[in-house]
Amino acid sequence: KERTGLRPLVHIACRDRNLIGTQSHMMGLDALGIDHVLAVTGDPARFGDLPGSSSVYDLTSFEMIRMIKQLNDGTAFSGKPLKQKASFVVGAAFNPNVKYLDKAIQRLERKIESGADYIMTQPVYDTGLIARIAELTRHLPVPVFLGIMPLASGRNAEYLHNEVPGIQLSDDVRKRMAGLEGEAGRAEGVRIAEELLDAAVEHFNGIYLITPFLFYDMSVQLTRYVLDKTGRQATV
Repeated sequence: KERTGLRPLVHIACRDRNLIGTQSHMMGLDALGIDHVLAVTGDPARFGDLPGSSSVYDLTSFEMIRMIKQLNDGTAFSGKPLKQKASFVVGAAFNPNVKYLDKAIQRLERKIESGADYIMTQPVYDTGLIARIAELTRHLPVPVFLGIMPLASGRNAEYLHNEVPGIQLSDDVRKRMAGLEGEAGRAEGVRIAEELLDAAVEHFNGIYLITPFLFYDMSVQLTRYVLDKTGRQATV
């Protein structure tokens, strides 16, 4: 933050720490001046690099959001007063890649009731779904940022679709990526992402880009694409 002047967004997962550890972590972030966080449930530890590790889940994402906002009121998780108030802006995650989207919206509304200041979606790979998300979230009183993550290869596409919770690719996208690797895979991944961005900027005022692996040049290409398309000079 000090070196770049950019605002970091720290992900806080219910999976990783117990109640005491979570409060300690939040107090540390506040002391460092890091005030933007994204509160998520967190995928079970078995999906990570250390499948033998355990998941905690002392809190639900709803409770996590409420307790972080409680720190802004100068109150600890225990209910005891703190010496000073925090100033966290809390984001919440939204998975639209589900069969019953209306029920997912109800869950999202609960997160907003718990105190979420804005919403960030899981990556979306269907232009039709983008339009539907926009329609179903139009009534929400907080900003919704649509997630776009370019695909790097056919294998990357299949792994995301079959192994990663919360991500679902359309049949068309899977066919287009099938068998592609290396530069060819990344080029097609960028083309698909550009089509998704076309739909996103038509329906949303905010998007965010997720860089696959360490291919930052893909995010640079897409940033320039969307800025050229919208005529904006701001950072995406």
